[in-house]
Amino acid sequence: MEDAIVLYPAPGIGHVVSMIELGKLILRRYSHRFSITILLAPDPFDTPATTSYIDHISQTNPSIFFHRFPYLSVHTSSSTRSHLAVLFEFIRLSASNVLHSLQQLSRASTIRAFIIDYFCASALPMGRGLGIPTYYFLTSGAASIAAIIYFPTIHKQTESSNKSFKDMPTTFIHFPGLPPLQATRMLQPLLNRDDPAYDDMLYFSELFPKSDGLMINTFDDLEPIALKTIREGTCVPNGPTPSVYCIGPLIADTGEDESNSSGNKTRHGCLSWLDTQPSQSVVFLCLGSKGTFSPAQMKEIANGLERSDKRFLWVVKNPPSTDKSKRIAVTADVDLNVLMPEGFLERTKDRGMVVKSWAPQVAVLNHPLVGGFVTHCGWNSVLEAVVAGVPMVAWPLYAEQHLNKAALVEVMKMAIGVEQMDEDMFVSGAEVERRVRELMEYEEGRELRERSRKMREMALAAWKEGGSSTTALAKLADVWSQD
Repeated sequence: MEDAIVLYPAPGIGHVVSMIELGKLILRRYSHRFSITILLAPDPFDTPATTSYIDHISQTNPSIFFHRFPYLSVHTSSSTRSHLAVLFEFIRLSASNVLHSLQQLSRASTIRAFIIDYFCASALPMGRGLGIPTYYFLTSGAASIAAIIYFPTIHKQTESSNKSFKDMPTTFIHFPGLPPLQATRMLQPLLNRDDPAYDDMLYFSELFPKSDGLMINTFDDLEPIALKTIREGTCVPNGPTPSVYCIGPLIADTGEDESNSSGNKTRHGCLSWLDTQPSQSVVFLCLGSKGTFSPAQMKEIANGLERSDKRFLWVVKNPPSTDKSKRIAVTADVDLNVLMPEGFLERTKDRGMVVKSWAPQVAVLNHPLVGGFVTHCGWNSVLEAVVAGVPMVAWPLYAEQHLNKAALVEVMKMAIGVEQMDEDMFVSGAEVERRVRELMEYEEGRELRERSRKMREMALAAWKEGGSSTTALAKLADVWSQD
């Protein structure tokens, strides 16, 4: 029987892309040893982008096999549950499909490793119960992972107050290896103790020590402090810490192209525009696949960019829907004349470009004329900037991004942070102007640029022969091959 590796990502484009990149990496280096099968649970907030991406991978990477689970009938519009609570319920209800798939695959092959997303932790007992070595693949950075592993301790420390973190604006949470984090900036699903997602996250965190290893999309030189904290067992005071394998940076290059109505590929227009700009003169603003702002916030960004007098490339999406059930959807129909301040596009046309909905982020960041990146601090975006050697302005929006910002600004010294108003995280136009100028014009920005250049070299070295990530993956492959 052939040796197989089974991957189980959480639903959602960011999680799926990262897990597929892991599968592609294993096949590039060890296709002679292992086959790759990816289990796909249904996404309650499915978007066309996710579906089309998986279809594309199926066509271009036929050596990756997909097992798609049937769609589940679960109400997603409850006003008492966060969208993550609904997502976790979908994953739990897929448990029988996971078990059936593992049993079915075991009849035709020897499953050497079952690699699961953190959000799919409920599948860990199934893998272990079948005698399959089960690992986490973590799509966040080591700093955020350290905080998540340590969370059961934080829960015990704050349990007696019976308060939700969202209601504790003057309280700061102390995680090992991280600067203190304001309680209201905790990971999104942990903000409200009454949200079922809180209990789910606590359960997931408690399962970490029971895994066979933690595979993290980072590299040793990027996060030495956080990695030391995890490896020394500080995050699990009363239990074992699994082995840690840094196998990053894993970057999904979605290319420079877009499809026109005839299905032909054309180079994205923003890249042609970049070709005409001075070297490292453009600041790129892209706040993630779900990075939507209110009309008022977008006007502040526009005002800040205009006053900064810097060249910019800005990816704009429609404001979030007032209908909670539709807030996850991202629409492509963007009317810039409505969203931008009157006359803004005309006044900035010689030094700025506003792109509707999407731009080829990896290609933009690697363009030699881009000198800075305003990012939401999603980990995939952070790694893309690190590999491109582009310094960042950190503007976190959701998920674990506030933790990432704290690590980027105060520990790794890879970014400048924006100041956000406490209640609604609003950022003024004056703050946008200040941080863009700081990054593109002042001494701190020059220092960040030099540090980013050096970190890029370290990122590339991690995947060379003898590099830290190459060595870590080789160790894993050897473990998986043992009888």
